[in-house]
Amino acid sequence: MTEFIVQVVIGLFIIVVGVLNTKGHISLLHSYHRKRVKEEDVLPFGKKIGLGTIIVGCTVIIAGISELFFSGITNIILVVGFVPGFSVMVYALLKYNKGIF
Repeated sequence: MTEFIVQVVIGLFIIVVGVLNTKGHISLLHSYHRKRVKEEDVLPFGKKIGLGTIIVGCTVIIAGISELFFSGITNIILVVGFVPGFSVMVYALLKYNKGIF
């Protein structure tokens, strides 16, 4: 039960960060992830990064819920959710920042 609560709290925090990113608050990202993003690309970049972050946050919450009922599939859920979430973030970094670092 404690793992569930921790995962939900962490997932909600990640989702809040993702929502802030989608609104253009990319200052929450490390400076090397945003140093080459042009001013006119801040909002599209933030939306893509935020979408990936929200996907990861939802995945953490779903994994926490699955831990209560089906503990055997939690790792599968994490992989299935993290891959698209991080893929969207890497795509945004490559497109707008011209690299991951």
